[in-house]
Amino acid sequence: MKTLNVDLELVRKYNVAGPRYTSYPPATKFTDAVTREQLAAQIEENNRTARELSLYFHLPFCETLCWFCGCTTVITLNHDKGRDYLDYLEREVARMAPRLNAERKAVQLHFGGGTPTFLRPDEIRRLGDIIRKHFTFSPDIEAGVEVDPRRLTRDHLVALREIGFNRASMGVQDFNPTVQQAIHRIQPREMTQQAMDWMRELGFGSINLDLIYGLPHQTPETFRETLDTVLEMKPDRLAVFSYAHVPWIKPAQKILEDKILPTPESKIEVLKLVIEKLTTDNQYVYIGMDHFAKPNDELAVAQRNKQLQRNFQGYSTRAGADIYAFGMSAVSQTPDIYWQNEKELPKYQTAVDAGHLPLHKAYLVTAEDKIRRDAIMRTMCDLSLDFAAMSARLGINFEQHFASELAMLAPFEADGLVKRVPGGLEVTDTGRLFIRNIAMCFDNTLAPLGERRHSKTI
Repeated sequence: MKTLNVDLELVRKYNVAGPRYTSYPPATKFTDAVTREQLAAQIEENNRTARELSLYFHLPFCETLCWFCGCTTVITLNHDKGRDYLDYLEREVARMAPRLNAERKAVQLHFGGGTPTFLRPDEIRRLGDIIRKHFTFSPDIEAGVEVDPRRLTRDHLVALREIGFNRASMGVQDFNPTVQQAIHRIQPREMTQQAMDWMRELGFGSINLDLIYGLPHQTPETFRETLDTVLEMKPDRLAVFSYAHVPWIKPAQKILEDKILPTPESKIEVLKLVIEKLTTDNQYVYIGMDHFAKPNDELAVAQRNKQLQRNFQGYSTRAGADIYAFGMSAVSQTPDIYWQNEKELPKYQTAVDAGHLPLHKAYLVTAEDKIRRDAIMRTMCDLSLDFAAMSARLGINFEQHFASELAMLAPFEADGLVKRVPGGLEVTDTGRLFIRNIAMCFDNTLAPLGERRHSKTI
C-alpha cells in the first residue's frame, strides 16, 4: 500500500455520528425485553453444532481512573476484590459450560477490562485453570490480553504465557508528559519498553499499542514525537483512537473540560499525520477505522485473503467463532442473538448468587438483519463487495435487494472513496478512512443524524 494522503475537506464532510459495527444491529439496539428463558433456548439451539468458540473474560478492576476512559471499570486499591471476583467467574463458567457442545473448541481467548493484570500472577494462573477445566483449546488458539505497564511485573507475563496467552495489547495514549499529567496516566516510555522487552523475551507473538488523539494539550507537533517514539519501538499492530468526549456517560471526563482540549481542526490534522506517517514506506497497512498492522501481521494477511471478520472484540482473524463472554458487562455474540451481562458489579453478583444467567440486555437477530450484517461486515473487512458471491451466499438478488442503498453510494463514488467494478464495488485506499460512513448506507436501523448515540466516524 502506498502512503495514504488525507483530504481534510473530505474528513470535515463525513465526520458524523455513526456505529462502529462491532455488531449489526449495534449494541444501542439491545433491549431488556429478551428473557432469560429466551436466551437459554437460543444457547441450546446454538450448541446443536460444534462451532468454534471465542472466549472473553471481563476483568473490570483498576487501581486508578484514567480521566479519558470510556470502559466499564471498578476503581479500587483492594486487590482482594479480584480474588473474590474470580469466585463469581468460576461459578458463572461452571453453569454455562454444561450448556455448550462438548465438541466445541476455543480458537480465541481474550482478557479485557479494566485491567486484567490487576489480578495477582497466581490469580491469573487460577483463572487459567478454571478456563481449561471447562473448555478445550485449539492448538493454534489466538489468546490476547490487555495489560497495564504501570503496574506490571514480569511474573504477570510469565503467568499469562503459562495459561496460553500469545498476544498482548497496551494502552499508551501519548508519550508526552504534559498530556499524561492531564489525563491522569503517567507512563514513561521506559516503562512501556520494559513491558515490550519482557513480552518479546517470553515469546508473545504479537504486541499492540493503543494511542488516542484529541486529548488535552495534544498538537500535531507533539503527537509527531509520540509517533516517532512508537515507530522506534516497532509494535506489530497499532490502534489509534479518536477521543470520544461523553461526560454525560462518563462523568470523570468533565475533569478534562478544565484542560486545553484540541480544536476540531487540530484533531483532524493529527489524524492526517497519523495515517500518512504510519503508511509511509509501507511500515503499516491501514486496515480501516482505527487499526494499523505490519504488512506480514496476521490481521493484514487475513484482510488481503478476504478472511477478516469483525465482532465485539473488533477486527478478528477467526471466522465463524461464537463469542461466549463472562464477567460483569461482558457481551456475547452468536449468529442469532447478542447479549450483555449485568453492567454493575452488585447486580452481576446477585444474579450469579441466584444461579441465573446474569442477563442485562439482549437482541434477537432477524433474517433481514443477517442479510444486512453480511453486507456491512464484508464491506468493512474485505473493502469490496462481489454482487454475485453475495447473492449466492445470502439467497437473494443482491443488487435488487440493495438497489436504494447502492444508489446512496453515489456521493462516495464521486469523492473517490468507492469505485464501481464489473459485478461489484471496491473501497479505495482513501475510502478506508470513511469505511464506517460507507457501511452506514446498508444500515436500516440508523437513527436520524441528530438522534444518534454514537461516536463520530472519524
